[in-house]
Amino acid sequence: MAADAVIIGLGYVGLPLAQEATKAGLTILGFDINQGVVDALNAGTSHIDDLSDGDIAAMVEGGFKATTDESEIASAKVAVICVPTPLSDEGGPDLRAVEGAVEAVARHLQPGMLVVLESTTYPGTTDEVVRPKLEAGGMVVGEDFNLAFSPERIDPGNETFGAKNTPKVVGGQTPACTDAAAEFYGRFVDTIVRAKGTREAETAKLLENTYRHINIALVNEMARFCHELGIDLWDVIDAASSKPFGFQAFYPGPGVGGHCIPIDPNYLSHNVRARLGYPFRFVELAQEINSGMPAYVVSRIQDLLNEDGKSLKGSTILLLGVTYKPNIADQRESPAVPLAKALVAKGAAVSFHDPHVQSWGALGDSVTRVEDELVGVAEADLSVLVQNHREYDVDALAAKATRFFDTRGKAADGERIHRL
Repeated sequence: MAADAVIIGLGYVGLPLAQEATKAGLTILGFDINQGVVDALNAGTSHIDDLSDGDIAAMVEGGFKATTDESEIASAKVAVICVPTPLSDEGGPDLRAVEGAVEAVARHLQPGMLVVLESTTYPGTTDEVVRPKLEAGGMVVGEDFNLAFSPERIDPGNETFGAKNTPKVVGGQTPACTDAAAEFYGRFVDTIVRAKGTREAETAKLLENTYRHINIALVNEMARFCHELGIDLWDVIDAASSKPFGFQAFYPGPGVGGHCIPIDPNYLSHNVRARLGYPFRFVELAQEINSGMPAYVVSRIQDLLNEDGKSLKGSTILLLGVTYKPNIADQRESPAVPLAKALVAKGAAVSFHDPHVQSWGALGDSVTRVEDELVGVAEADLSVLVQNHREYDVDALAAKATRFFDTRGKAADGERIHRL
């Protein structure tokens, strides 16, 4: 049976996209190289936070099917590539998954097909990497098939904005390609935003996340000197937020994590250095500041323990919340990992609690899980709120703790409560 679209890569981006398209009545084929993921999806089992087993079962009932059979790509009118692009050892994007997906599409490219890349990458990837592979078989973009870039904007755990009501940017290799992409996404996304071309669409995604990266770095740096000056930065941010124009609140933390902020701006800075020969100074400075926050948190922990006449070496430290953002199980690039590693390296006995994580393999057997967080904070020399999950009663935890270090600004003031 012909499919309206094949979604290649069934993770946190591809699966919600497939869900919305299926709900809109499109016949969607999901392709992934992980047989376990495919089997689970076809059986109605989800592997991502944002979709429940019931959601997957409804998708299957609506005609969605997952496969590892590459030949089925040829049955689709549209191929959407949603595979990961982690950082390479050189600091740029690792395009191996993108290249593999594009090569699979190229082997089954059909006249009239629309191919869309959603994976975040550097400006020029669609034109310089994707297009040549697709045209190698003799078909020409804009004549025989359409090609576009549409940046993913999935925010795991966001209960307000999802794939349907988040505006969708599309930029085609030609104006006709843009039209084709806009028509496809317009069938199940509320608002379509047309970019001038693929490079503009690629750069828009990087600008979005670089903006956040830089502003988070600003407040992270302010957290350091505000502490030294005895200024409550959280109160400062609340006061500044009362201005109804010209200000957007960003908040400090123990570091940045996830699939976007620690990674995407580096695509841009790497591309600027490689192509133009000079640094993107804002991005590189922001990276320096944000990546230094776990070490800063460790230094603050040492200072707090010193007030009790204790050394970090041999002290028991409980980390509360080890995911990269609240209320989900996703641990990608979580700042809890470098924080725990630094504490263990200095001789601390580290344990963790997280309602969404039963087994944390970041440090092997060096970190154990506490089953009851209230008991854990009472027994630890110092407890650190690393991630503020909704399941945590922060004030109750702080009240039970010997010392409580709040890196998220959620605890009320108290004698043994300290904020970043």
